[in-house]
Amino acid sequence: MPKLSTSLDSYEVWFLTGSQNLYGDQTLKQVADQSQEIARALGAASDVPVKIVWKPVLKDSESIRRAALDANADDRVIGLIAWMHTFSPAKMWIAGLDALRKPLLHLHTQANVELPWSSIDMDFMNLNQAAHGDREFGYIQTRLGVSRKTVVGHVSNPAVTAQVGTWMRAAAGWAATHELKLARFGDNMRYVAVTEGDKTEAELRFGVQVNTWGVNELADAVAAASETDIDSLVAEYEELYDVAPELRNGGDRHSSLRDGAAIEIGLRSFLEEGGFGAFTTSFEDLGALKQLPGLAVQRLMADGYGFGAEGDWKTAILVRAASVMGAGLPGGASLMEDYTYHLIPGEEQILGAHMLEVSPGLTSAKPTLEIHPLGIGGKEDPVRLVFTADAGPAVVVAMSDMRDRFRLVANVVDVIEPAEALPNLPVGRAVWKPQPSFATSAAAWLTAGAAHHTVMTNAVGIDVFRDFAEIAGTELLVIDNDTTLDGFAREARWNNAYYRLAQGF
Repeated sequence: MPKLSTSLDSYEVWFLTGSQNLYGDQTLKQVADQSQEIARALGAASDVPVKIVWKPVLKDSESIRRAALDANADDRVIGLIAWMHTFSPAKMWIAGLDALRKPLLHLHTQANVELPWSSIDMDFMNLNQAAHGDREFGYIQTRLGVSRKTVVGHVSNPAVTAQVGTWMRAAAGWAATHELKLARFGDNMRYVAVTEGDKTEAELRFGVQVNTWGVNELADAVAAASETDIDSLVAEYEELYDVAPELRNGGDRHSSLRDGAAIEIGLRSFLEEGGFGAFTTSFEDLGALKQLPGLAVQRLMADGYGFGAEGDWKTAILVRAASVMGAGLPGGASLMEDYTYHLIPGEEQILGAHMLEVSPGLTSAKPTLEIHPLGIGGKEDPVRLVFTADAGPAVVVAMSDMRDRFRLVANVVDVIEPAEALPNLPVGRAVWKPQPSFATSAAAWLTAGAAHHTVMTNAVGIDVFRDFAEIAGTELLVIDNDTTLDGFAREARWNNAYYRLAQGF
């Protein structure tokens, strides 16, 4: 099997232009020329991360339907951008929009930025009709209940290309979940409610295959790691990280580092051979493994794998999606957990971490590689990377199964430098101030029934998750600087009714 890719290079978005045969060959040639210019300008923008492929102008129902079916069948295509250069009668689009299964962006633009005041005539008016052609298209999309992103403005405007780029990243995350196979090693942590969920519904909604493998199948892969491969990986650790002296060659805990390397080699080989892009572990089900996987999990997340602790496959999906959506941007995506609080009035902060498994993709600093007792799991002391996440904007997002739907809850946060050193906390961690305030964000989170495991990303912002939720047809509740607790509670109640009615009876 090929190694996991987190790059967007293999994806493409098709650019569709609507018109009709009414205008004649000369006008249609101008339409084609100008739409190619728009597509080229859009594709050249620095914040547009996916290749744009221009398609011939669509002028009738059958060509539109065929374009939708061809896009559905092409795994490279993660979405379509549609623009009505002239007036394209919307009934021509019914069959195509009804057949479309890929994300759609409606770009409401035009070829020119300014009106040519002194030369404008009826020929110009007949050619440049997007102002009402796109309104016709907007009507039929709404009439058919088509989910889409609408972006308005000229493609020379950075605000326009930024919105298109954000949508592309969300569409890439959607495509990644539909390619995703997730391996659960063991089951969920016993008696925990929020990590449970409907795996069949998850495959229907997000496209991900979630299945379980016995942890001793993983242990067999770990046992098969060769001494040569372990030597090579340990040397890589010593090059990349500040390795504790006791773990270095000749140190009295060096064998533990080699055990950690063997776990990484075995885990990578198992995931690669099975074509998995995400996985879970549980400290209650470690089988013949010598340590709870810590270092291996951290490095795999940094390479783009999704991960959820304690069998939490829903968070593993989010970590993988966020990794793809942030491809090529500074920062990363990681399992995170709100662990404990700093509650001095006016200075409230959240300290997030996990037992071991936080991705070093959240930091630009050089982590230390250490070994410490874990205290749970009944295994040998695990090795792990220790660091503090970079200060800056971030988002934490949780997925909960609400019985009749999946609910995403996102909190926009500001990661900060810890006020003091944390010399006795040997884990990857982040300290943040949640928006709009600690009390409002925590109360809203609890009101929403949001999970205690999240994905934290400092690579993409909330707008990408808004587009992802829209594409997925999945509920998203956002906690940010505009949130009030009363308003949030009302939205959650309204959503309960909306999503039940939207699914029918």
